[in-house]
Amino acid sequence: MTDTATALEPLVARLTETAPGLRVETGPGSTGLYAYDASNYRVPPRAVVFPRSADDVVAVLRACREAHVPITARGGGTSMAGNAVGPGVVLDFSRYMNRILDIDPVARTARVEAGVVLDALQSATALHGLTFGPDPSSHSRCTLGGMIGNDACGNRSVRHGRTSGHIEALEIVTADGVRAVADRTGLHPVDAADAERVARLEADVRALIGDNLAPIRTELGRIPRQVSGYQLHRLLPEHGFDMARALVGTEGSCAVVTAATVRLVATAQASTLLTLGYDDVVDAAEDVPEILRWNPTAVEGMDEAIVATMRARRGPDSVTGLPEGRAWLYVELDGDDQAAVDARAADLLDVLKAHGRLTGGRVVDSPAERRSLWRVREDGAGLAARLVDGGESWPGWEDAAVAPENLAAYLRDFRKLLASHGLTGVLYGHFGAGCVHVRIDFDLATDTGRAATRRFLSEAAALVVEHGGSLSGEHGDGRARGELLEVMYSHTMIRTFAAFKEIFDPEGLLNPGVIVAPARLDADLALHTPSEVLPVETLFSFPHDEDGFAGAVRRCVGVGRCRSDSGGVMCPSYRATGEENDSTRGRARLLQEMVRGGTVQDGWRSEEVHDALDLCLSCKACSSDCPVGVDMATYKAEFLHQHYKGRIRPRSHYSLGWLPLTSRLVGHMARPVNALLRGPLGKLLARLGGVTTERRIPAFASRRALRRTLRGVKTGEPAKTLLFVDSFTRAFRPEVAGAAGRVLADAGLACTTEDDLCCGLTWVSTGQLSLARRIMARTVARLDNGDDRPIVVAEPSCAAALKRDVPELLDTEAARRVAARVHTLTGALTDLAAPDWRPPALPDDVVLQTHCHEYATFKSRHPRDLLTRLGVRNVDEAEGCCGLAGNFGFEEQHYDTSMAVAGLALKPRLDGIDHETPTVVVADGFSCATQIDHLAGDQGVRALHLAELLDPAADRPDQPGESS
Repeated sequence: MTDTATALEPLVARLTETAPGLRVETGPGSTGLYAYDASNYRVPPRAVVFPRSADDVVAVLRACREAHVPITARGGGTSMAGNAVGPGVVLDFSRYMNRILDIDPVARTARVEAGVVLDALQSATALHGLTFGPDPSSHSRCTLGGMIGNDACGNRSVRHGRTSGHIEALEIVTADGVRAVADRTGLHPVDAADAERVARLEADVRALIGDNLAPIRTELGRIPRQVSGYQLHRLLPEHGFDMARALVGTEGSCAVVTAATVRLVATAQASTLLTLGYDDVVDAAEDVPEILRWNPTAVEGMDEAIVATMRARRGPDSVTGLPEGRAWLYVELDGDDQAAVDARAADLLDVLKAHGRLTGGRVVDSPAERRSLWRVREDGAGLAARLVDGGESWPGWEDAAVAPENLAAYLRDFRKLLASHGLTGVLYGHFGAGCVHVRIDFDLATDTGRAATRRFLSEAAALVVEHGGSLSGEHGDGRARGELLEVMYSHTMIRTFAAFKEIFDPEGLLNPGVIVAPARLDADLALHTPSEVLPVETLFSFPHDEDGFAGAVRRCVGVGRCRSDSGGVMCPSYRATGEENDSTRGRARLLQEMVRGGTVQDGWRSEEVHDALDLCLSCKACSSDCPVGVDMATYKAEFLHQHYKGRIRPRSHYSLGWLPLTSRLVGHMARPVNALLRGPLGKLLARLGGVTTERRIPAFASRRALRRTLRGVKTGEPAKTLLFVDSFTRAFRPEVAGAAGRVLADAGLACTTEDDLCCGLTWVSTGQLSLARRIMARTVARLDNGDDRPIVVAEPSCAAALKRDVPELLDTEAARRVAARVHTLTGALTDLAAPDWRPPALPDDVVLQTHCHEYATFKSRHPRDLLTRLGVRNVDEAEGCCGLAGNFGFEEQHYDTSMAVAGLALKPRLDGIDHETPTVVVADGFSCATQIDHLAGDQGVRALHLAELLDPAADRPDQPGESS
């Protein structure tokens, strides 16, 4: 085979000639990202191509065939089996080929391009009362093309089965660049000129099936989740030579799918959810056959490790509604009438109680509880990857399936197998379909550990076959299980698989290394190279990661939740740009490459890593929303510190990073400085400081104003709290400090104030960590003085810095003691206020922008919940980052991205305000309030801090619009 490196240059030239405008990327900043999916494997490609049409795909496949370069088709990159990585060209369909081409509500079909994300299709079809049945837990980022490649299923597969059961036609490009349509009756050319080639291909397949009828009929299609191998039984005469469904599950190894026509199903009119508790997963599995008699839509299982990790990462209230137990089943029932569905659920619960295995069970009536519970299950893969005790676990044997009636026996023997190898597995999965997901604490970083992993996987394959099962139940074989197919299938069937692929791909260029002629399952492991290539002595302590920075960035296992377009806050830059290198996953993967000295060779000086981190808003949402707790804001701060060590920094690092110090000086001459900044000289100073001139520079407050407002805080009562007046409040809105003090006193939490300290946040966000540590050390020394009163911080970002950055940078007991005392105003009023406290009358409607750092760091103590509890009827929350994000949105090069992020959630809420009706906008974060002023200040909209809303001394506006 021609060396791909040698073939790359003429390949790119050929693509430029045959597909003008085609986006082709070959640098380490792209190939490093696409070297990974969500599996254990790392295979750096030579190039990444982003097609916009089927014609682009034809051009790529023809050029790659000429150059003899392999091709791997990729959707969301969420494969756990290594199906979406390859050594040649990776085709990313998710970036541009993501259009819904047609929805026919009468025929109940939709035609979609391969890169359409499942949630996008579901949103569009919901308008017609329809849905696509299979619903993998990765529904917010997996693509239809990827689902077709793996024959994906999902939580409701008990009802809707696999993707293959919902495919009417596939639009494909063959390895030699011929376009065709595979449907329920065969294969048809798109262009008349290709008729002979397509007819010959179909004839060869028909001949192959005819020669192997007996093994196909006896070995394939035995259980509902038999995904391993090729689905050649779909081509049997009794199935009508269904070429479309036969190509589902081929993992891009036979043809490249560019579009599909899928069948839709009606949305249920009524549904309910039961949660059932058990002592262990085997007891849960024993009840599955009985549950299936009740025609459920979903029967999902998980063990206690996942629940414990969720509660540790997102707070104790993040999982509610589970009965007592150490393992649980979710059972969903549906129907046309809610009362009838509820009655069935109650009857089923009674039957299961009579069986005697339940430790508890309940019907979950609350929609909020249901959403919370489903999120735990959907984040299972990520939560199981990095558990609450810090232990790591890996896929590899995460997808075996048996007949549901054999599940309990299989799980019993499987746990014995784990124990015999000294391994621990975190179990979850589609118990109603007999499909078990498990992440196991393999040692993949040493030769001894990898050898032990091979032995275990071989024995696990034999075990599942002994129980009549399949190596893969929905993730596909990929690089993880392809080598083991000989354990499951006869030599005749293995040869038949190989012959089928050869008909479609005689030169073996399509996704090589999977299913046919598979790579060794322990080849190309991402942990094969030790993570000590790059010296990683860091200023942050990374206390939750055994290997420090290397272990922290290794948290990312590629599940890709950061690529979601909705739900949670992560990742605002990806939502604004749609680019993989602007996702939390993309950045983490490049940092992994940097640590190992892989495609990224320049270590801390890497410009590729710098560019990938550039649009990170440091919002910290990933530290909460990411199932494995990646904290990209901290990684970015550490990288910037190392990257600029001993070098001149960007101008904005000085003008904005040192803002707490300069604002303190300006406070003594605020009036003339403000006048200066409003004039032409202000714009010049902004440019010189690397600050955008598109925004008004906020007016500085005088020290006198701060003193005046703090005088109003004196209550005469014994102080129960300490109000920490942060740099932003002190410099720009001292009135918030006064309001916060009065609210605390009103709530029985009278305070004293501390207004001469800084949390160091701006130095952290600009990566000036040595200075940040000095400032933090001074602050901790003052606060850790034997006073154990709660510290209340009105500015959420500063509260988060004190809570998390300070102990992780200083790594001292004093810092941890101070951090333990820190509350936001919301948290203080939620947890510490007098039980009988009631604030002044509140408006019925509030538009809320929650600060990202508060969302991420203070978990379930959110303003939305407090406002609702205090009597606000309608809290319209702009769920997402405001886009300003501290220094980010003030930097000239980031203004456009800042506004794009604001346009995702905040701006639509502000645009929807009816100025004829009093509407209050609440934003505790100074950045958020500044962005709101920038977006809607000209319309008279002003954001109130929660303290101002609850201030007992506040004047309540009566005129429409004034309260905004």
